[in-house]
Amino acid sequence: MSSDADEAYLQRLADIVNERVQALGPKAARTATPAQLLAVVALSLAEDLEASERRRETLEMKTRQVVGAAIRRIDQRLQADAELAQQIEP
Repeated sequence: MSSDADEAYLQRLADIVNERVQALGPKAARTATPAQLLAVVALSLAEDLEASERRRETLEMKTRQVVGAAIRRIDQRLQADAELAQQIEP
């Protein structure tokens, strides 16, 4: 396999996969083929990715709401200040 990624980064990824395979336990290692173990790990990683994507989307939506509300408050304050300044000017 060839990749443009840093070797240390690839090693970290391989370590994650190996940890997931080991977490399946010795019974799984005895009864399943390496390809089956890797398939289970791949499905687990895909599920984790989907969950992370949902969390990111939720956080992004909440962030947009909070920032939008802050911008509206700032705009209201600026408008109120501008109106007050017009009332004060002779």
